Amino acid sequence: MPSLRLVIPLALVLSGPAILAAQSDRGTGIRTSMVETYVERRQLLIYPFGAYSWDHNFEYQPAMFGVNSIDDFRGTYRTGEVALFVAYGVTDWLAFELEGSQIAATFEKAPGDTSGTPARVEESGISDIGGQIRLRLGRERGSRPEFFGSIEVLPPMHAGSALIGDAEWAVKGEIGATRAYRWGTMTFRTTIEYNRGDTHWDLGETSLEYLRRFSPAWRLLLGLEGGEGGAPDDYAFVTAGSWHVARGLDLKLMNSVGLFSKATDWEAQLGVMWALQ
Repeated sequence: MPSLRLVIPLALVLSGPAILAAQSDRGTGIRTSMVETYVERRQLLIYPFGAYSWDHNFEYQPAMFGVNSIDDFRGTYRTGEVALFVAYGVTDWLAFELEGSQIAATFEKAPGDTSGTPARVEESGISDIGGQIRLRLGRERGSRPEFFGSIEVLPPMHAGSALIGDAEWAVKGEIGATRAYRWGTMTFRTTIEYNRGDTHWDLGETSLEYLRRFSPAWRLLLGLEGGEGGAPDDYAFVTAGSWHVARGLDLKLMNSVGLFSKATDWEAQLGVMWALQ
């Protein structure tokens, strides 16, 4: 279950006077997994983007690389990706997504790791291919927020790769609520993931977000994101925005800065989204 530090802000967010113009910030579409992005009924979103991440204290165990040691160390980890995100709004309550990327990952072991871990590991290939069903579970009405959820399925890929591989199927679920105010729109969401090793469900990523449309062309999001496994030590501060360049065309960017040692130090994303309807 989410910790009290997240439940209490959620209660504050979803109480107080709401406004009827709930769509002023987020529009009338269904929330997608892409930050600050909603898809309308019978609308197709196509979003090619590039992403980069860097973490100077990436937590690992030598056993990840076939070494007989389960001691914890902190190494350096970098990734560069070229990715494609596609979403289609089937109805006003149902949408589908598909996403995948070509990734190049580099790992450098900790100076104090004398266990035999390779000094440097580089892996690349197609990764993070997954599909989602996105659902609007209830519209925002009066003092009631809008509720949404999703189911994501990721197939196994690169089973022998320590950095970019996953040997088994993964299933994730999401549930969240969003509500509009005069000063912006607040969203709380959390995910659950099936732990194949221990055959149980774990709390996954959780976020609290603020979204505001400042003009017909500009929209900004601020958020806190993290909480994998229920731990409070991997949260990051996220900023994202979009600039409406022309009809059906938006320039989108995202930046994430880790607030704790287990969070990725820095992640950035830049791309152009086409909306076809």
